[in-house]
Amino acid sequence: MNDKMKIFAGIIVFGSLWGFSECIIGPNLAGTGLSSSMIMTGFFAMVFLTMSRLFYKKRGMQVGMGLIAGSLRYFNPFGGCQVCSAIAIAAEALIFELIFDYLSELDLNQIKRFTTKAALGVFTAYNVYVGGYIITQILTPISYGSFYIENLISFLPTILAKGLPVALIGAVTIPITIELSRVDLKISDKLYYPTTIGISLVCWISVIGTWAIFSA
Repeated sequence: MNDKMKIFAGIIVFGSLWGFSECIIGPNLAGTGLSSSMIMTGFFAMVFLTMSRLFYKKRGMQVGMGLIAGSLRYFNPFGGCQVCSAIAIAAEALIFELIFDYLSELDLNQIKRFTTKAALGVFTAYNVYVGGYIITQILTPISYGSFYIENLISFLPTILAKGLPVALIGAVTIPITIELSRVDLKISDKLYYPTTIGISLVCWISVIGTWAIFSA
């Protein structure tokens, strides 16, 4: 199997799953006590980003996933700010990439202590969420020509506080994802592409189909 094509298919399928979760699952999380963005980042984003990094061990892959997920999020059938959500997803993927590039010499599968994996989850989830939030608060107003630094500074304590629940979610999701990645799942070359393409198509058709229905 061509490694580049395999990685490209992985980017599409994991990015599509992430985008599908943002569009279909996220809007239905109201009433949990946490904002949907906190759960989406702390759970779904951390799972898909970490799993893809552990499975493929390829730098730059997570940024590609963020672009795919952000593009699909633009078709969110349940409304909301499509532009700011797409920016947030892409920014989160970039920050995750930077963190794991810094930790590139660390073999996550060799970490035995749960507390170490939990600490990694706290650090990663918090910085991904807060960093993505801040970047969104900068780029979204700029795209409309109305960015004011004083507005960002006044809102900064709220952003930093919102990252704490996400960090706690990450303390659980990343250790679990690391453990699951140790399961030796082998997919034959004949099944790999049909599986990844099929899952990706289901995600895109589901989101765009629902978007078309609600937009009619």
